[in-house]
Amino acid sequence: MRLGLALPQFGTFAHPDHVRTAATEAEAMGYESLWAGERLHAAHRLLTPYPGGDGSLPPQMRAGLDPLLALTVAAGATTRPGLGTSTLSAPLHPPIALARQLAGIDLLSSGRLIAGLGLSWSRDEYLAAGVPWSERGARLEETLDVFEALWGRETAEHRGRFWTITPGDFEPKPSRPIPVYLGGLSDPALRRTARRADGWLAIATPLTALARSLERLRAQPRDDGKEPVRVALRLNAELGEPGERPAQGSVEQLVDYLRAAAELGVEDAFVDLQFTCTTMPELLDAAARFRAAFDA
Repeated sequence: MRLGLALPQFGTFAHPDHVRTAATEAEAMGYESLWAGERLHAAHRLLTPYPGGDGSLPPQMRAGLDPLLALTVAAGATTRPGLGTSTLSAPLHPPIALARQLAGIDLLSSGRLIAGLGLSWSRDEYLAAGVPWSERGARLEETLDVFEALWGRETAEHRGRFWTITPGDFEPKPSRPIPVYLGGLSDPALRRTARRADGWLAIATPLTALARSLERLRAQPRDDGKEPVRVALRLNAELGEPGERPAQGSVEQLVDYLRAAAELGVEDAFVDLQFTCTTMPELLDAAARFRAAFDA
């Protein structure tokens, strides 16, 4: 298993200097990937409950840097780690603009980008972006069509339900086919991942539940000749006493969980420390302890 770190971008960490510092230090520690998430709108009264906990938005998420800005900063500060989004809410963005931004980050980082896409749980974000909630799955599918048309063909052209791109040039193209990872636990989400993605964005659930999810994913039809779906697991660490959630416990206990996930076939994992640490020295210290325990 390869170990990554979520870039600090929310709450008190929402400043490019923190992203740059964490990216540089994480690379020096040996982290193999760096990840950024998206929160477009922090509504005061949520139309849909936040997943987990009591349904309220964590206070740290009331401030946040754009994930593509965070990855741009990290790309300029590092040379080796992969750079991923987990997740980018693709239907909230015009796909031609998103394709341009992702291609640029891939070029800036010399081919290190992983485009991790999802749908978001937040109706507030769809309302703020002027995108119908009921169209989110169809818009994600067509976004993938647009990416294929712009990144993979000499003449960029697309005609679909939501967007029309007249024949033209899309340059510069990415330095290589950008890996696309998709999130989601529903049957439609897993089918979409198997049909269209290079990887699946998982979250830390109890090992029995994670094993069932992996079995459901691997049971989905996949085109002949495609490599098996890779898996990147997010661990939103809550350092302290063990609790009901697998992300709760000491550094050593959480590393044991990651090792057990690796036995299930998870190739990549990354730790998010933004919601258990409040200062950069504390976050960097926890990151160093995770890396040391993982390597032990």
